[in-house]
Amino acid sequence: MSIELPESAVPPPTGSGESSPAPSRRTFIATSAAVGGAVVAGGTFLADPEEATAVGASPSSRVSLTVNGTRRTVTVDNRTSLLDLLREHLDLTGSKKGCNAGACGACTVLVDGHRVNSCLTLAVRLEGTEVTTIEGLADGDQLHPLQQAFIDEDAFQCGYCTPGQILSGVGCIQEGHTGSHEEIREWMSGNICRCGCYVKIVRAVEQTAARK
Repeated sequence: MSIELPESAVPPPTGSGESSPAPSRRTFIATSAAVGGAVVAGGTFLADPEEATAVGASPSSRVSLTVNGTRRTVTVDNRTSLLDLLREHLDLTGSKKGCNAGACGACTVLVDGHRVNSCLTLAVRLEGTEVTTIEGLADGDQLHPLQQAFIDEDAFQCGYCTPGQILSGVGCIQEGHTGSHEEIREWMSGNICRCGCYVKIVRAVEQTAARK
């Protein structure tokens, strides 16, 4: 009966004339892994630093737009949203980042008089446009009529959604969608108030539209 010895128990060749035994599966895998690691490491050291920087750099563009009456020119990553441009590049933090998916309306601003969700709007597509945020709605110390109406009607609680609610309300009035409570609710439905101040918000929009 023959007995098979484990790999570790197989004796090394005794004579210089004898051929080396075939590598075991374990030895082959270990050697392959070592060689592969050396190739990867070598690639890291031999890569052109300038080429690596060029590959890793994100494309950017220069965009000029008017924000609250002031012409602004900035260079931004092409993926930058209008919301991030306003908050991170222009330090206009009145527009709030809520869901960052266009579902809550907290980031609503006016672009050429039309309300948009700034979190879904690419900044580089707004060349030459005019953007109005909550910071630019008042005329100096004189509040916009809808801002004053929100105060008079106590149409806010925590205030986080209020900038977007007011800008959306201004757009709603300009669009002429204020014929009834139901119409205002429909056209303001994209703005969520987690505090539940909808009745007073609708009332503020309605009264402002009536004074227009």
